[in-house]
Amino acid sequence: MPQNEKELVIACKRNNPKAQTDFYNLYKGRLLGVCRRYARTVTEAEDIFQEAFIKIFKNIHTLENLDAINSWVKSTVIRTAIDHYRHAVHERSLVGYESIAEVTENEEDLFANLARDQILQIINALPDGYRLVVNLYLIDGYNHLEIAEMLNITEGTSKSQLSRARNLLKRELLKIGYQKA
Repeated sequence: MPQNEKELVIACKRNNPKAQTDFYNLYKGRLLGVCRRYARTVTEAEDIFQEAFIKIFKNIHTLENLDAINSWVKSTVIRTAIDHYRHAVHERSLVGYESIAEVTENEEDLFANLARDQILQIINALPDGYRLVVNLYLIDGYNHLEIAEMLNITEGTSKSQLSRARNLLKRELLKIGYQKA
C-alpha cells in the first residue's frame, strides 16, 4: 500500500472529514461495482454502498494491519450486501432450495467472450439466492463452506443454488447467441 494511502487511513481513524471524503472517493468506483453485482437496481447498490461506508468509518479504528485495508473494505462491502439480502429475504419469507446437484461446469468457459454488462444483466436477473451464490463463488472466490456460513444455509444448498444458477445462466446465454466452443 502506498504511503499516502496509509496516511489517509490513519487520518480516517482520527475522524478527519477531508480524509474520509478522499478515502470514500478513492474506493467509490471499485466498490460501487461490487455492490452493483449484489443488487437488483442501481439505487439498491447505492444504498448498500452507503451503508457499507457507514460501517467502514464506524469500524476503521479496529483495523490494525494497514496493508489489509483493501481486503477489509471489500469484505465489509460484501458482508453489507449479504446483510441487505438477508433483510430482504426475511421480509419476503423466501423458501430455500432443497435438491443438491454436482457442480462440473467451468465458469471461465461459460463467460468467455461476453461483454461485462451482458454478464451483469444476466446475473442480476437470477433469483436472489442464486445471484448471491454466483457472486460469492464465481466472482469473489469464496468456497461453498464459507458461503454457507455467510448466508446461514447448508453447504449443499450453496452447491445446489450454484448448479441451478449455472443452468439458468447457460439457458440465457444460449438465448443471446452464445455458443460454447
